[in-house]
Amino acid sequence: PQEIVSGESEEESNGVNLMEFSDEILLHILSYVPCTDLVLNVRRTCRKLATLCLDKSLTHTVLLQKDYKVNKDKVKQLMRDIGKEIYQLNMAGCYWLPSSTIDHVTRCKNLVKLNLSGCHVTSLRLSKMLSTLQHLRSLAIDVNPGFDASQLSSECKATLSRVSELKQTLYTPSYGVVPCCTSLEKLLLYFEILDRSREGFMLSGQLMVGESNVPHYQNLRVFYARLAPGYVNQEVVRLYLAVLSDRTPENLHAFLISAPGSFAETGATKNLLDSMARNVRLDALQLPKAWINGSGLLQHLKFNNPFYFSFSRCTLSGGHLIQRVINGGKDLKSLTSLNLSGCVHCLAPESLFRKAEDDIDSSILESLVVSCCNLRHLNLSAAHHHSSESIGNHLCQLLSRLKHLLSLALPVCSITDVAANVEKPPTASNLVPQTFGRKVRIGIQTYPRNLADQANQKIESSVFWALMGSLRFLETLEVIGSSFSSAMPRNEPAIRNSLPPCVRAQSVGDSEVAAISQLTYLQSLTLAQLPNILTGSGLISIGLQCQHLRTLSLANLGMMGKVVYMSALMDMLKHCKCLRDLRLEQPYFCAGAQFFQALSHCSSLQRLCIVSRSGTLQSDAVMSFMANCLEVIMCHMFMGESLTVCKNLQQSIVRSFQADRPALNVVIFPLLHEDLTEVIRDVPMRHLDEITLFKSRVAEEPPNLWW
Repeated sequence: PQEIVSGESEEESNGVNLMEFSDEILLHILSYVPCTDLVLNVRRTCRKLATLCLDKSLTHTVLLQKDYKVNKDKVKQLMRDIGKEIYQLNMAGCYWLPSSTIDHVTRCKNLVKLNLSGCHVTSLRLSKMLSTLQHLRSLAIDVNPGFDASQLSSECKATLSRVSELKQTLYTPSYGVVPCCTSLEKLLLYFEILDRSREGFMLSGQLMVGESNVPHYQNLRVFYARLAPGYVNQEVVRLYLAVLSDRTPENLHAFLISAPGSFAETGATKNLLDSMARNVRLDALQLPKAWINGSGLLQHLKFNNPFYFSFSRCTLSGGHLIQRVINGGKDLKSLTSLNLSGCVHCLAPESLFRKAEDDIDSSILESLVVSCCNLRHLNLSAAHHHSSESIGNHLCQLLSRLKHLLSLALPVCSITDVAANVEKPPTASNLVPQTFGRKVRIGIQTYPRNLADQANQKIESSVFWALMGSLRFLETLEVIGSSFSSAMPRNEPAIRNSLPPCVRAQSVGDSEVAAISQLTYLQSLTLAQLPNILTGSGLISIGLQCQHLRTLSLANLGMMGKVVYMSALMDMLKHCKCLRDLRLEQPYFCAGAQFFQALSHCSSLQRLCIVSRSGTLQSDAVMSFMANCLEVIMCHMFMGESLTVCKNLQQSIVRSFQADRPALNVVIFPLLHEDLTEVIRDVPMRHLDEITLFKSRVAEEPPNLWW
């Protein structure tokens, strides 16, 4: 209180008093303050703030999902003070809170929406809580081993019968609470079931006896299922789909299944798709690649005003895309999100005799751009999209017409200037990744270290410079090598060898990275497998110009045997005051004192992940960094150090900082250790899905799928 008073006196002496602002302006300012701080701290400073902090606009929706400082006591006090005023409560990913914390949610009698994904909730606790929430209409929960639907009370089932939106993450084969939700309109299912138990036993996808209740899908409008790798996940999702194949809901308008690898079509799923083709008109569609490849399904499906399409990893040709999806180039202004990741022939007229590396047909991309002029999210990664020499028809030039883009994912080889490749054909010496030592690079121009000269050199001629200049409101950008694969796949040992970059990507380097600095509003940036990074100088200009950058992921830049951009990275980090998430994947990365000293300038940093084959770290530097950066709650390092070094450092961090940082999650482990997959399975899903595992996230899901 004394500090507040002295602060007000200083403001008054300068002629400015915060309390003289209108209530509307103050409420807007307070909306950026975490609800726990508003209720437990700010409102105790003066009478005016005491009233404003309890305004309905601030207490109606409470978001705790990334309030890493919240603990059980704060939640308890929060529910006591404003529980009855809360209508929407989001506690997703609060893995550090004990399960008893959920008991306090019962004070929120008027709750309409509740998100408990990632929280520890037993069947009995869930039953007790839901029995008191008679107004609940939207629910998100996890279903863990030991879940028993028979423990749900009749009052709980009555509440579930009124729920219209359900998001369920499954860690064990189960229907969860789906059979109790007789009024479902939106169903989101995340299958995270492992094929083997911790003891090594194979799991079965068959549901337990007593769980064979039929789900109620008659009112369903949205069905979404995302599968993690594994056969059991496929078995269980088929059981959920069996009911849909018998009777397809008439109001179904979004049907989405995201499945990695091979997910074969069966008689039941074919019947389901045939029924959908006859009876429904869709607004959003995503199917496993095996269900689309070689079938005429898209020709028969009917669409209303589609806003999301995903044909990720399908062999869909550009000809089929234009004819069957966007009706021969007709108006499709409703489409806001399109995922063509891994769709290697989507910009070619046919795929039968075409090689993946052949040039694209610019007329197909032009039809797509003209028809879908309101696209906000576009993913073209994991494919070779090579532009021809035709003037004005480069992929970057055509994409520059999409003025509404907010997120974009491109393969590295798609952004290179065709003229540059024609003038300077790659030689045998630079077709393969660089390894150890200092090597002479033949046929690759050198770039000036001065950033201004570098920008002036490229800005007039580079199509990528022009693209970045035209997409000034872009918030998310991914530029990923078409053959890049992370060293940390989901349920497999670490990959020891990486494929060489595409030949067309050989000239992409510092100048292209510098071009990204034109994106003033950039919040998330991913760069992977850019082979011609020589100094990393472009990173500095990004740090200086992109002041809103919150998420940065860099992987396999430049030579593979040496981190050539380390000096530039450290300079860049000194300017990244808003950076919250940093992921680095680079062989031979040295996480030493200089690196962590530079990283300490990132005062907002919360999560750090380093993946480095043969990488090294300095334990003292890590400890000093953790002590200086008080916001860091996640530290994941998968390096080349011994198991003993890793365990000792992990224990030291936990012992020193866990008490003051309840959400602290530390995993330090040898990357090539045989038990890596066992360690990974204990990482909270929030961190694993958002940062630790590498993947393209642009248009991964429909926008606003869940709140």
